[in-house]
Amino acid sequence: MTRSYDIKDLNLAEQGRKRMDWAEQEMPVLRLIKERFERERPLAGIRVSACLHVTSETGNLMRTLAAGGADVVLCASNPLSTQDDVAAALVAYEEIPVYAIKGESNEVYYQHIKAALDHNPQITMDDGADLVTGVLQERKDLIRSMIGSTEETTTGVIRLKAMAADGVLPFPVIAVNDSDTKHLFDNRYGTGQSTLDGLIRATNILLAGKTFVVAGYGWCSRGIAERARGLGANVIVTEIDPVKALEAVMDGFRVMPMEQAAPMADFIVTATGNKHVIDSNTFAVLKNGAVIANSGHFNVEINIPALEALSVDKRQPRPFVDQYVLNDGRTINLLGEGRLINLASAEGHPSAVMDMSFANQALASEYLLKNQGKLSVGVHALPEDLDREIAALKLRAMGVTIDVLTPEQEAYLRSWQEGT
Repeated sequence: MTRSYDIKDLNLAEQGRKRMDWAEQEMPVLRLIKERFERERPLAGIRVSACLHVTSETGNLMRTLAAGGADVVLCASNPLSTQDDVAAALVAYEEIPVYAIKGESNEVYYQHIKAALDHNPQITMDDGADLVTGVLQERKDLIRSMIGSTEETTTGVIRLKAMAADGVLPFPVIAVNDSDTKHLFDNRYGTGQSTLDGLIRATNILLAGKTFVVAGYGWCSRGIAERARGLGANVIVTEIDPVKALEAVMDGFRVMPMEQAAPMADFIVTATGNKHVIDSNTFAVLKNGAVIANSGHFNVEINIPALEALSVDKRQPRPFVDQYVLNDGRTINLLGEGRLINLASAEGHPSAVMDMSFANQALASEYLLKNQGKLSVGVHALPEDLDREIAALKLRAMGVTIDVLTPEQEAYLRSWQEGT
């Protein structure tokens, strides 16, 4: 292979291939799309640069895009989220250039972003909007040839909508995260399970009986809260939105401000998409031995520089656990350097839920191409009929059938004359 790449070790490729094959067994919807893409080649010759978590599930998405004819390059969307064996497998067996190394520095991370943009993409595929940001800040020369972009996560959609509001977003973007078959399942069930998986792998602390604070009550946070309660934790939710706070109360959770919750917390997990959700005032009241972690996209949710400023010592008792010793003798345990813990110390979302998310990504790239020149500049949702198609395929793969409206029922729903 002559094309460049930057990964940890090409010798890991065989293990990575096995992991991707294992994940594919739980991804029947994406597999069906891949089979159609192989027949129809809808992305033939299109240059795609993807900035995603380099996992076994992502590997199967890359296989699907390549099957559709796309010329794909992949870089990591987080310094700690790469599975190095998958990166190697994509290079060795799929001949897809990958720029991703687990634990890479911030400097190397942004070098990899630049390498993905050097591919001169016509479509970018983001998880956090770093590629689009790179285009706007450093590679405006790419805009003329850009068809559009797709965005995987809540944080990225927030950034993109801010770009659109500022009038600087120059092409259409499909907010994959806004699809029902993404955020209702990936964010809730995927983040819920994988976050708890990451916490347990990092600490091996029993959650039953512990006080567990979840910052936010969006789809990701409510998944975390539900799973923590299922493991026996006493869950407290903090929120800034009165409607979401009310939902949390009605779902049976205690709701209070962070300053009241923090002194009771054995665990605090953030998943808000905002910065400094855990700040100096939180560190000041945390109990000795408290565990803090983040499951939002960026590590700014925890004010790590403030924690370091308050500390007199730092040690690592376990992988992915940084234990800070404060000047009053208390210890605070930060997991995964404040990066998304479900990928830092675990394997990210289960394949079955990423099946729908990445089906959205594959169909979104095809939709952008089919509608080139027709979509307005801005952030768009994937059409509802494609969302329903993904749900129907998933149900079929699960062996689940549902009712169909009769002609009489369809006529009734279209009419207004018939009443009681």
